[in-house]
Amino acid sequence: MQSRPAPPHSGAQSPARPHLHPASPPYRRWGLPAPLAPAPEKPDRPPAPRAAEPGLPPVVDRVPTRDKVVFLTYDDGAEKDPRFVDMVRELRLPVSMFLTDSVVGPGYGHFARLRAVGATVQNHTLDHTALRGLPYAGQRAEICGQQNKLKQRFGVRPTLFRPPYGVYDTTTLRAAADCGLSAVVLWRASMQIHDLRYAVGDRLRPGDIVLAGFRGPDQLKGTTLTEMTTRLLRRVQEQGLTVGRLEDYL
Repeated sequence: MQSRPAPPHSGAQSPARPHLHPASPPYRRWGLPAPLAPAPEKPDRPPAPRAAEPGLPPVVDRVPTRDKVVFLTYDDGAEKDPRFVDMVRELRLPVSMFLTDSVVGPGYGHFARLRAVGATVQNHTLDHTALRGLPYAGQRAEICGQQNKLKQRFGVRPTLFRPPYGVYDTTTLRAAADCGLSAVVLWRASMQIHDLRYAVGDRLRPGDIVLAGFRGPDQLKGTTLTEMTTRLLRRVQEQGLTVGRLEDYL
């Protein structure tokens, strides 16, 4: 998902590039002030969210859980920082990747490595087309086409779908249901270059879904995906939260 960067936050500081000394604890190697708290072993999973109409998948931007967790989601697949694989593995960081085939291009091997260290792969269409208003056949082709691509690449079909730009209509929901998807996932906060942008309120709350994004090198403005994720994890920790696996709660 492409997002316009917010102006630099006056109090924000860029984390130093972590020095990956093998004797350092993982959280220090990745620039965190303390270990990331583990998510509960038994998630407080609420009842299935309601859909707008019977037979359609629900649209969610947060999970009403009592657990002090938020969920990190990354879109598109343009940014393929190889050190992010190490970060996910060493921090045991649960992340969900919503991939677009035309953006990933020949880079599926990178996401296979991420998946091997615990990340999950979900659907973000074939071509990152804004779906709202398109005929059913076109929307179904975009969604089901990526379901088939990801099944071919990874051997499993996604269960979650994120519409490009966060825009959708009832036809989108019907096509997603017909393609075998169980929920349409939006977000409550998005990571900008220097800070978070909140759709509701001015802080993270338990159950919020966060859009971190694979922005691509041209939009990272000299930073890296690992540095952006470190900033995001610091904000999560500052607000008394940790990271849960979205698929454990939906």
